[in-house]
Amino acid sequence: MDFAPYQSESPDTSRKSFTSTRPLSPPSTSRSYSPLPSAAAAARPPVLPTHQPGGGWAAQAAQRSETVGQFETSLPIRLDWEAVLAYVLLPPAGGVLLLITEHKSDYVRFHAWQSALLFAFLVVVHVVFSFSAFVSWTLLAADLALMGWLAARAYRDADTLDRCEVPFFGPLASSILDDE
Repeated sequence: MDFAPYQSESPDTSRKSFTSTRPLSPPSTSRSYSPLPSAAAAARPPVLPTHQPGGGWAAQAAQRSETVGQFETSLPIRLDWEAVLAYVLLPPAGGVLLLITEHKSDYVRFHAWQSALLFAFLVVVHVVFSFSAFVSWTLLAADLALMGWLAARAYRDADTLDRCEVPFFGPLASSILDDE
């Protein structure tokens, strides 16, 4: 075959015609198929998605909104910074505020629960030991160090969504979050 752009005759004339002895489609059955709907189906109006019980466009939109990515948050703040805010935004009030406002990210909600539980306990410890100035200042230094360490871990672990659990309060926060 010659496929040069300037030919005297069409290349189709020199091709061999395709002839085959095997059938190209499956053998026909006794029942014939028609793409047109039957008379009974044509009498009924089509069912639209809005007429289906429990379905429709609203249900489809709700299903789409329920599929949330792992790194999405309710607030217009990055996931890692939201997790940090759970510890540095006036604990335990920052954790409670994030529990109220954040609904999408389990990672942020875990850190908010852990912060609220841990620092509420530490507020009680501060009240119990408020008679001693030395113990109060030592506890304050330990609180600030703990806040910094937990905030740094929450920021660093946000890429992999690993949870840094402190003893007792971390597993408690995880179990509360799992029950939600």
